[in-house]
Amino acid sequence: MTGSIAAIGAGLAAIGAGVGIGKIGSSAMEGIARQPEAASKIQTAMLIAAAFVEAVALFAVVVALV
Repeated sequence: MTGSIAAIGAGLAAIGAGVGIGKIGSSAMEGIARQPEAASKIQTAMLIAAAFVEAVALFAVVVALV
């Protein structure tokens, strides 16, 4: 029973990370479309934010499995 609950928690963490990174990418593309000259700054901020989301998701998976 505990293993299935951990698997559900890990799955929810992965789904949350996917949604978060999708939202970051969507917003970045919209920002670049509006201001192409700011593409490098937007891309840098997007990569940093995606790394934070991924780190939190990995932490959530580890906590769910422990």
